[in-house]
Amino acid sequence: MTGSDASPARVDISRPHPARVYDWWLGGTDNYPVDEELARRILAVDDTVLRGARANRRFMHRAVRTVAEAGVRQFLDIGTGIPTEPNLHQVAQGVAPEAKVVYADNDPIVLRHAEALLQGSAEGGTDYVHADVRDIDALLGRAGELLDFTRPVALSLVALTHYLGDDPDGDDVYGLLERYVAALAPGSYLILSQVTPDLSPEAIENAANHFRRGGTPFFPRSLAEFSRFFDGLELLGPGVIPVYGWRPGPQDVAAQAEGIVPVYAGVARKP
Repeated sequence: MTGSDASPARVDISRPHPARVYDWWLGGTDNYPVDEELARRILAVDDTVLRGARANRRFMHRAVRTVAEAGVRQFLDIGTGIPTEPNLHQVAQGVAPEAKVVYADNDPIVLRHAEALLQGSAEGGTDYVHADVRDIDALLGRAGELLDFTRPVALSLVALTHYLGDDPDGDDVYGLLERYVAALAPGSYLILSQVTPDLSPEAIENAANHFRRGGTPFFPRSLAEFSRFFDGLELLGPGVIPVYGWRPGPQDVAAQAEGIVPVYAGVARKP
């Protein structure tokens, strides 16, 4: 594996980063006191976050396995976060050893761990690019050093879009997703999950306020707002659904007894 940016910016530990907060919720140790502080504050007002973090990981595993079994051999995972096994490339290459996977994140600490941990199969390939999801041209340009965008690619943005606003003069998350999908060949897939206020409104509003006070924008979205990301694409069954219910395995069925997870998920194919 080779990182496509050998000199990323220094790690900013004065402010929490979503990837490191998420790492703390998953029981990881690759975070800083400022990340743990925010993670604990949110956990105190929203007891769904630990379930949500675990459910998101399992959804990613199921979705990647599904599209790999459908024949996709290229994967671009944006906002990958701290590597937590099994990683996306392990799932994809477990189905197809020749699969190629590119991870992208804007946190330098992720690059450090990615270089050490994200070792792919001999038949396939893995790479990591240090880039922001908003910098589409740079991110796709670097990813294109390994991936062939004239052939189908599975684009994964799991638990990322709720950190991006929809203001056309700001993040323009809908326009951003449209541009990414436009760059994909027919037969490509979009894998998404997103926090919603629909299922636990008070807890999610409290969590969102803590994120914002910590300097992290946060944008929970309704079912209709999340479904809009898939406009023009062919949704795989069962469609857009709470994350536990997307083609659940036995562990997901058992976990539903723990309570609500206010996260929607969906996978769609570009016709």
